[in-house]
Amino acid sequence: MNLFKRIVNKLTNQPEEEEKQSLEKLGDSLKNADLDYKFAQLFTHSGGFFNYCADEAEALQTLNQIIKIEGISNIFCWDKELQSFLNVVKTPFTPEMEHSNDAALITCEYLIAYDGRIMLSHNNILHYHSSRLPGKIIIMANVSQIVNNLNDAMGKIKRNGNIKNLTSISGGQSSLDTSSHTNTKLFLLLLED
Repeated sequence: MNLFKRIVNKLTNQPEEEEKQSLEKLGDSLKNADLDYKFAQLFTHSGGFFNYCADEAEALQTLNQIIKIEGISNIFCWDKELQSFLNVVKTPFTPEMEHSNDAALITCEYLIAYDGRIMLSHNNILHYHSSRLPGKIIIMANVSQIVNNLNDAMGKIKRNGNIKNLTSISGGQSSLDTSSHTNTKLFLLLLED
């Protein structure tokens, strides 16, 4: 790849062709794998931190470890169920985004196995643009939220109705917009249903 193209890709926050090809090759090699395994492989390949949790107790323990290891002190979390997790691990949170938030604890719409992306909507991040999320994002999801590809996710969204402001994130990169955080860390806690 020529130098000019690499510089343009870096400036526009586009993955280099080599990275895209590597992800495509991994996706092709996993085309017959179980959806959950394929999603986990592609998500971690793109820079995300994948944590499988057999139950809520294990999810609490993993959440607590992430908070301690990452030095998180104040979390944006508007979801009442997730706020109860933060109360148990005694971590301060705000239901509205503030400059003091060094992480976000959110849910998601779907996990897309085809490329390891996570689909978000206004149900997960309220009215905030995904680029405004803090540099560390912790997502709680269930195995049943894994879908094969974007078409499957969009079909389910159409059936559910009234979901707006869709975006997707993967690893440390946002897919549909330019993130202001170049070093975003994305943690996924995947729970059994």
